[in-house]
Amino acid sequence: MKRGNVLVLGNSGVGKSTLINAVLGEDVAQTGYGTKGTTKELKIFENDSINFRLIDSVGFEPDFFKRRKAINSVRDWTKTAAKAGDPNSAINVIWFCVDGTSRKLFPQSIDSLARAVSVFKTVPIIVVITKSYSEPDRTENISMVQEAFARRHRKLNLEKIIPVVAEIYHLNDQAFAAQEGISELIDSTNAVMPEGIAAAEFDINEYKLQRKNTFAHGVVGASTVAGVATAATTIIPMTDAVVLSGIESAEVNILARVYGIKKGNKQHVLIERIVEIGTVSAVARAACAAIMRAVPLAGTVVNMIVAGSFVAAIGEGTRYIFEQIYLGKKSVEDIDWVEKVLEEKLSGGFIDKVKNASATLNEMSSKEDVAKAIKAVFDKEEPSDKK
Repeated sequence: MKRGNVLVLGNSGVGKSTLINAVLGEDVAQTGYGTKGTTKELKIFENDSINFRLIDSVGFEPDFFKRRKAINSVRDWTKTAAKAGDPNSAINVIWFCVDGTSRKLFPQSIDSLARAVSVFKTVPIIVVITKSYSEPDRTENISMVQEAFARRHRKLNLEKIIPVVAEIYHLNDQAFAAQEGISELIDSTNAVMPEGIAAAEFDINEYKLQRKNTFAHGVVGASTVAGVATAATTIIPMTDAVVLSGIESAEVNILARVYGIKKGNKQHVLIERIVEIGTVSAVARAACAAIMRAVPLAGTVVNMIVAGSFVAAIGEGTRYIFEQIYLGKKSVEDIDWVEKVLEEKLSGGFIDKVKNASATLNEMSSKEDVAKAIKAVFDKEEPSDKK
């Protein structure tokens, strides 16, 4: 497959390596894996499942000489590639990474970018705002970038501004920001690739689904930890799952964003029903009672086991439901099917999984031990009902 080239630029510490790993689905940038370019400062990463490779540059350091070195490395690589006449060496897209937590974009960063890409006058630039953990931050940062580019006398070929979260960021034990924006970045990059390089739609969709599923499993894992942490601090015995409604609601809403489930009345009804089944339904209450009888532990530890297990089960069921909706095999109106999937998750093998998780624990186990045990037994099996 003919591949395009994406040049990844930005200040040191902005999160370029984390972004590359999130897009490619491997920890290649952190381990140093990849083919070196013609200069030591550039590394080239690719994945057999995607139609473009990523060229990671050395960061734009604040120090003038280090910044100059980064700029020159880009220029040298492109000039060498152009002289060699390699048709696969042209830069097709530039990702300019900006730290979303910095709250401002230093003019020198834009100047450094302008000098580095001066030989790519027609190459589209996608500004990637990394570490965009909240909606207000994203809105503010997009405006910040637009203003910074608008102030320049020599206009750069700005194609799009995309806020992203490349890896789960834990705000505390009970709250986190999940990955976002990666699918949009892949789509936008593919859309501006020259003819003959742009991947077929089904290829990109298949690859994006793989990434979505990976991100979704991460959300379920982080939510499970949040459920365990909440139960570790509650003084009310968890005789039912109603105390988990806030965590499950957040988990389901985040998963909806991962799979691109748009906001609307029908979607709202679906999400409310999922949370209801996992907290106050007869199935949830029966499952809670069964766990209390089956787990030979007491006190805080059993609370943590109940909480983590419920969040994990609802999360995996929701992940499967949203995947089917994303694929067009089901719709947000298929409430009866949704109920069947979730009820299956909270019955049958559910109690056995909880018992297996508790088998390695005791009444002195920490919340970290409980979360680890639960995540180990709640595998990624899909419900048997796929009608």
